[in-house]
Amino acid sequence: MTARAWARIEPLALIAAALAIGMAIYYVWLIRQQGNQPLPWVLALLLAGALLAAYGAGRELPYRRAALLAAAGALTTLGLLALLSIGWPIVAAGLLALASLLRAPQPRAP
Repeated sequence: MTARAWARIEPLALIAAALAIGMAIYYVWLIRQQGNQPLPWVLALLLAGALLAAYGAGRELPYRRAALLAAAGALTTLGLLALLSIGWPIVAAGLLALASLLRAPQPRAP
């Protein structure tokens, strides 16, 4: 990729998305190792947070800030609910999405 293409991508949001996807895979593996079925709503929140963070990685996309805010809220809340087991990396993904949101340039008024 050229330097110009990388300038349009927010790396913290991509890291948050990758971490959320990795935790979704780990969650499914861990729960199946215990002989249980993964909860659909947990997977839905992890994957939705990952998709929203990946969308928010594009610096020039419309609704980028809303997507990053939703990803940060979903991932941080889920991570806090699972804090005693696999929650810390999920909280980290949520905080990375929030950091990406705070690094975003403010939209300029016309």
